[in-house]
Amino acid sequence: MPLFFRKRKPSEEARKRLEHQMCLAKEAGADDILDISKCELSEIPFGAFATCKVLQKKVLIVHTNHLTSLLPKPCSLLSLITIKVLDLHDNQLTALPEDIGQLKALQVLNLERNQLTYLPRSIGNLTQLQTLNVKDNKLKELPDTLGELRSLRTLDIRENEIQRLPQMLAHVRTLETLSLDSSSMLFPPSEVCGAGTEAIQRFLCKESGLEYYPPSQYLLPVLEQDRAENSQDSPDGPTDRFSREEVEWQNRFSDYEKRKERKMLEKLEFERRLELMQREHAQLLQQSHSQKDEILQSVREEQSRLDQGLSEHRRYLDAERQRLQEQLKQTEQNISNRIQKLLQDNQRQKKSSEILKALENERIRMEQLMSITQEETENLRRNEIASAMQQMLTESCKNRFIQMAYESQRQNLVQQACSSMAEMDMRFQQILSWQQMDQNKAISQILQESAMQKAAFEALQVKKDLMHRQIRNQIKLIETELLQLTQLELKRKSLDTETLQEMISEQRWALTDLLQQLLKEKTQREKELQAILRELEAKSETKQENYWLIQYQRLLNQKPLSLKLQEEGMERELAALLVELSAEHYLPIFAHHRISLDMLSRMSPGDLAKVGVSEAGLQHEILRRVQELLDVARIQPELLKAPQGEVLGALEPTAPEESPESVRPSAPPMELEVQTSECVVCLEREAQMIFLNCGHVCCCPQCCQPLRTCPLCRQEIAQRLRIYHSS
Repeated sequence: MPLFFRKRKPSEEARKRLEHQMCLAKEAGADDILDISKCELSEIPFGAFATCKVLQKKVLIVHTNHLTSLLPKPCSLLSLITIKVLDLHDNQLTALPEDIGQLKALQVLNLERNQLTYLPRSIGNLTQLQTLNVKDNKLKELPDTLGELRSLRTLDIRENEIQRLPQMLAHVRTLETLSLDSSSMLFPPSEVCGAGTEAIQRFLCKESGLEYYPPSQYLLPVLEQDRAENSQDSPDGPTDRFSREEVEWQNRFSDYEKRKERKMLEKLEFERRLELMQREHAQLLQQSHSQKDEILQSVREEQSRLDQGLSEHRRYLDAERQRLQEQLKQTEQNISNRIQKLLQDNQRQKKSSEILKALENERIRMEQLMSITQEETENLRRNEIASAMQQMLTESCKNRFIQMAYESQRQNLVQQACSSMAEMDMRFQQILSWQQMDQNKAISQILQESAMQKAAFEALQVKKDLMHRQIRNQIKLIETELLQLTQLELKRKSLDTETLQEMISEQRWALTDLLQQLLKEKTQREKELQAILRELEAKSETKQENYWLIQYQRLLNQKPLSLKLQEEGMERELAALLVELSAEHYLPIFAHHRISLDMLSRMSPGDLAKVGVSEAGLQHEILRRVQELLDVARIQPELLKAPQGEVLGALEPTAPEESPESVRPSAPPMELEVQTSECVVCLEREAQMIFLNCGHVCCCPQCCQPLRTCPLCRQEIAQRLRIYHSS
């Protein structure tokens, strides 16, 4: 609060009042009073001290201001040495000067309604002080030097925190009125304080061991001293004194007239300068307001333009961000749907794998373990079968060469062994020599060598095997999905987004587990096919000529399962519907029970469950799609009529090329364009390596060799798989 008032500037009215009071105090014939009250002062101006010192003012009234201290820094209390009455009530004083005792002529000191917390000990030097008013302050005690005030007649200490009076107050014999809060007093007791000033003085005298006398016996010297000071007696007597006073008053009057005239002129000049300054100030103020308005207008226009540009840029950024988020959300949704469908199809295929495996084993045992007849021997197309075997062996050798080259390169980087390179060169020269052979020589060699015929049959058996082909297709689908998930994670890191990151990680782990399971199933299926091959080899006749050629021709001439089912009478639309729903493994069941579209329209999901379709979602989807086909057929009956020869013409068996009607895998169809991603290490070659167990596709074959942890997730690499992109 004191700092606030110190920094506060007085108003114009208060400033004019101060100037007016100062002018009145300086005029000739003015009384001995300087009244600068209600001028909103934070400190007494230096001019007031100078006026009191020069004109020997006796009364200084400074009440109702904002004073926090009595003396400014450059001023001294000696300037107020002639002051008898000092009125400082209604201010913000927190302390009095320590040398307040220098005001020897002070008789009345009014400090009511201030913030005083103590009184200086030098206050006891005010021997002529008659009235001391410290009402409504924050005093907690009175100094002992208060007993030295020999002329004190009135003391007001109400509305303070004082509970004890100094015992030395008994020495103030002239005290007539003592005002205090008797209820809060401890010394003297409250009942003594409530009895009045005389009772208090009697109590203090008794405590000090003094005899009490009424104040009237001590007031005469004080009053006589006041009259002596007023009379200012001289040695020449009263007559000379009066004559000197008359001359002095006449001189003062003449001086007063002169000063009055001079003050009038100064006042007129001051008013003229004041009016001129006010006019200039008004002009400057008007110019300042106009310039300020122009600047504010330009600032508002610039701010409006900047706000508009900023809002447009923010809208653009929000739209771009929303578009990217929508793209990411759509991509994530598509990947999630494909993964969910792939997991469902894999689960469905697991349930039906036993039926499919039983049918496949039955087909292989029924068709491959049967004895070779004389008719098959005579109808053997030796040259055609040998050519097909030569093509199959060439393709197998190429694939093995690629795998051998990759394995040799990895062994070369790990072991740095020259012997592996030599063996690699020998194998490479051997394969080149095979490729450069004359075709007729290769065919004759194949016809003569039973081992090569057996190898060609083994390769065609793996290629024609339905379960092995389904596992290969699902592995390709999972590899593609892992590649897309890795690209999506890299795109997220570049965009600095983290939404749905946990969901993508869970999908990647699920795909990795499924890939490992499919690799195990692929290895298991290859072992089963090897066991069947060993069984065929053990049961073959010892002297049977062209045994493996006949088995190869039989496997080559085998019709696809879908064509067999259609030849047996199964409706083409129903077969296409099951293939579209990735339920082609149920084709033998539908053909065995001779189920048609018309029968399905009258069946319920429970009937399909009895037949062998265990998936509830697939049951409802089959019935819904069948109903849609029948509704369309009622409108356009020609849609259910299959063109003659369409199936047979499209499914004529040829060399080891796969049939167009081969059963598609249960997983979702692969996209036409293979997604590619660059290596995160060299940033040049294509990423073709899958790291297990994390499932990231982020490195090329060259950069992955020295790595022990995944560059993206920092997990240990347990196994590396290479992706081969084929047309």
